[in-house]
Amino acid sequence: MISIRGLAVFWMIALLTGANLGETKRNSFKEPDVPFPPACPTAQNLAAICHYGQGRPRYPDSFFPRSGSSHFRRRGNAINRLESWYSVCCSGQVAQQSSLILCCAQQAWKQALSQFCTEEYSTMTLAYECCEDRGDARWVCFDSELPNPDYSPTPGYTAPAVPLEPGFSFNANAC
Repeated sequence: MISIRGLAVFWMIALLTGANLGETKRNSFKEPDVPFPPACPTAQNLAAICHYGQGRPRYPDSFFPRSGSSHFRRRGNAINRLESWYSVCCSGQVAQQSSLILCCAQQAWKQALSQFCTEEYSTMTLAYECCEDRGDARWVCFDSELPNPDYSPTPGYTAPAVPLEPGFSFNANAC
């Protein structure tokens, strides 16, 4: 059993050394590091999407500074939403039919990024560049210059439990 004092010493050392304790690192300008955009689900990355979901970062409100960084917060919210919706695709009734998992994940990806763009345009700031595109051009833009195309987990990280994000309904007829 770890004592309170031992835990306090651990955190002090971690804070002083800048140890990565599973949270996404922030850059030297104190801007949150939210790797964005997420890659489009493919047959090549689908297994990682489904099996390593708890190993990829989530962005709770406490991750962000109290003021500013609203564009990073919207990106973090989009990632959180998407990871939540991926869990719908990778479990339950959808996962019982493996041919539908990829279709579901792609629908979740498009819907999460569409909602992100809607949120981007609801502010007085410049919208994310891919949101300016329409149709397939938007999806091609979002699926370029990806920080984590393989959906690799972050070593040593376990995502906190978060509630399922509302708003996603898989349409099997669109597959």
